[in-house]
Amino acid sequence: MSCASCVHKIESTLMKTNGVLYCSVALATNKAHIKYDPEAIGPRDVIQVIQDLGFTTSLVKKDRSASHLDHKQEIRQWKRSFVVSLVFCIPVMGLMIYMMVMDSQLSDAHTHHNMSTEEMEALHSSMVLEYQLLPGLSVMNFLSFLFCVPVQVFGGWHFYIQASRALRHNTANMDVLVVLATSIAFLYSSIILLVAMAERAKVNPVTFFDTPPMLFVFISLGRWLEHVAKGKTSEALARLISLQATEATIVTLGPDNVLLSEEQVDVELVQRGDIVKVVPGGKFPVDGRVIEGHSMVDESLITGEAMPVTKKPGSTVIAGSINQNGSLLISATHVGADTTLSQIVKLVEEAQTSKAPIQQFADKLSGYFVPFIVAVSVVTLFAWIIIGFVDFEIVEKYFLGYNKSISAAEVIIRFAFQASITVLCIACPCSLGLATPTAVMVGTGVGAQNGILIKGGEPLEMAHKVKVVVFDKTGTITHGTPEVMQVKFLVEGNLLPRHKMLAILGTAESSSEHPLGAAITKYCKKELNSETLGTCTDFQVVPGCGISCKVTNIEALVYRKNRMVEENNVKNVTLVKIEENEDESMQPALIIDAELPTPVTSQKYSVLIGNREWMSRNGLLVRNEVDKAMMEHERRGRTAVLAAVDGVLCGLIAIADTVKPEAELAVYTLKSMGLEVVLMTGDNSKTARSIASQVGITKVFAEVLPSHKVAKVKQLQDEGKRVAMVGDGINDSPALAMANVGIAIGTGTDVAIEAADVVLIRDDLMDVVASIDLSRKTVKRIRINFVFALIYNLIGVPIAAGVFLPIGLVLQPWMGSAAMAASSVSVVLSSLLLKMYQKPSSEKLELRARGQLRHKSPSEISVHVGIDEGGPGSPKLSLMDRIITYSRASINSLLSDKRSVNSVVLSEPDKHSLLVGGFGEEDDTAL
Repeated sequence: MSCASCVHKIESTLMKTNGVLYCSVALATNKAHIKYDPEAIGPRDVIQVIQDLGFTTSLVKKDRSASHLDHKQEIRQWKRSFVVSLVFCIPVMGLMIYMMVMDSQLSDAHTHHNMSTEEMEALHSSMVLEYQLLPGLSVMNFLSFLFCVPVQVFGGWHFYIQASRALRHNTANMDVLVVLATSIAFLYSSIILLVAMAERAKVNPVTFFDTPPMLFVFISLGRWLEHVAKGKTSEALARLISLQATEATIVTLGPDNVLLSEEQVDVELVQRGDIVKVVPGGKFPVDGRVIEGHSMVDESLITGEAMPVTKKPGSTVIAGSINQNGSLLISATHVGADTTLSQIVKLVEEAQTSKAPIQQFADKLSGYFVPFIVAVSVVTLFAWIIIGFVDFEIVEKYFLGYNKSISAAEVIIRFAFQASITVLCIACPCSLGLATPTAVMVGTGVGAQNGILIKGGEPLEMAHKVKVVVFDKTGTITHGTPEVMQVKFLVEGNLLPRHKMLAILGTAESSSEHPLGAAITKYCKKELNSETLGTCTDFQVVPGCGISCKVTNIEALVYRKNRMVEENNVKNVTLVKIEENEDESMQPALIIDAELPTPVTSQKYSVLIGNREWMSRNGLLVRNEVDKAMMEHERRGRTAVLAAVDGVLCGLIAIADTVKPEAELAVYTLKSMGLEVVLMTGDNSKTARSIASQVGITKVFAEVLPSHKVAKVKQLQDEGKRVAMVGDGINDSPALAMANVGIAIGTGTDVAIEAADVVLIRDDLMDVVASIDLSRKTVKRIRINFVFALIYNLIGVPIAAGVFLPIGLVLQPWMGSAAMAASSVSVVLSSLLLKMYQKPSSEKLELRARGQLRHKSPSEISVHVGIDEGGPGSPKLSLMDRIITYSRASINSLLSDKRSVNSVVLSEPDKHSLLVGGFGEEDDTAL
């Protein structure tokens, strides 16, 4: 394809073909994305339709190479065409320069020496290049003809082939304009030369033999540079594809992870569950989980994370990332097309094939562009012929190189053809066709390098129009998993030591599947520095109240913790005494035996953990000071849990879903960009208000059911606002789809990611800011590109047609050809400036916001409960909906939307596998 006219022809023909449901053709990548009904048509039929239009077509090869992105074949082709044209054009240019210099000298001589017109013509005829070899045939015209013919044959070979194909299939493209311009110039010059020779004219005719060589040189150069630039626009995608490993080392392990064998295989043969070895400096061939080894891994080209990430047993790794130092053994979890890298490449490729709405209009316009320009050229030809014969003085005054020895009719016709040919030369549908896709290609590529996946030109264009950003709370503004914020001991340490109480509570909650219980167990294990706890029996749970159980076998755990504390306390003393007295007899008194003392009988503890009501049910009184402490935690958006051991109230545990550290800065930055920020959550109004206060949001929709989040987004849209929805959970996916721009956190569920328009690979809210900022920069670049395209076409065409002749603006055909070449090159180079885009730096933004970040007071926050306060179209909550709402609110929405409770308890969540549906089965179970 040579221009947007080709794109329009292919798309319009395919959309008229029975069975084709969708078609998007990208000029910048020479690729088409086609959806079809397999019952009506197949790939072979689609290919045949496109080939019938005169284009070579094939299916995209499903290989791992990026060869289709570098445009090497096109670059070689147009480079060869440019060199051939230049070889024959240089003499023509020399002749032109020589004639221009001589005409200038003759003009000066006429001005300063008062030479008569007859003397001027005699002097002009005496010039070597004006010497007539034959009557009517000068040396200048003969040499120009000799150099013009091979350029037409060799330099214009590709143009003629493409133009003939287009005309043969009733279409017109840029090649048709080029061939039309050169053919008219050559034929006109040849005819006028033959007529002069037939009439044995004494005055040499003025020809356009210089136009075809100049036009082919400039256009070939433009096409060459254009394809070089196109290759640059695809660098980001090519770099992602190059990250894919080609081979993998599969190992077989024996008992105790003893290495039995190694085998080098093609990466496509790796299966899920295989153990893969990755050496220092090697690429990870698949997504997986580390089972042995420690190392630092560079994930910058995939996630945008600049610093290397530590990997240890249990950590997840991404295909394409680079292992920096230690060898790692990983268990493959996602292979082939299911890896995160493959999914990213697929998303970026589809994005670069899709079109922004503004581009669809440009393509339609380009479809009629060539016929329109041909019509303008014909009108220009006849208009100047008529004007010239009516008022010859206009042509005589502004016609450069006018020679009075030439007849007026010849001057008029030559000027009319010059203007007509220049119109054909300067018109460039390419620049219109490349204005948007090249910017979208660079924008989506830069976004992918920064961990922002934008699914096409439409969301990229739409994001800059957003006026309201709606954040989900759980897992988006907050981490999504509850954490213990504070443990308050309500009994004296000599009655129940701290470590003993933690061992009892951690063991009791280890049998619980509730996220609050998981948070308590995780905290206790961390404090005790142990992965194993005691034994829990007689476990009972009362939903909405708490648990009761019996705990045993914690003595070893407590003894080990006490021993570690004592060792830390005496460590320094030991060193000092050894230095003072080297007598070894002193050392045993300072070393604690590693073995347990004489076995003691395991004690059984009765444990209760729950809310106030649970303690009251079991006959325990909650003192006023404890109740006040609980109310203070609840005011701050935390869940307060009471613990009792053997009938004694001994602890108060405050648990909360903590706010992400960057949330406040992200909200402040979005507001400083002129956007309204809203928090929408199913949580109760107290917790919602507390979270909003911490991050600086003043408008909150609380206790909104998942089924009604869509209605809330629709309500904002009905107010005339463009809405961006940021979420991560399954219950966010309908709202993500309804929003003008859906932004999914990459660590969220695959359903949310599928519904969203933008996917943030990293769990970083600052990337929400970056995605909107990148959209604004890309749309600004698209507008600049259209300015370039319109300058060359809307302004250049009238100048070429002679509209501005009265003010002295007139173009030669070679000037028009130079402008045509420059238009598409300037548009692509303009798009390449986007590669310099830098994501907003958190450090710089923090510096700018210093002193302005502050928590909002409760009075500044407007909380709307449910959707009852919405517009007239807002659905009312039924009684059952209200019961569900307040049931959800009672546990503060701490149940994460995006993972099962087992995954919270047992392992660190996989940061990237959910991008490709890694925990699908667990998610279904949780649902």
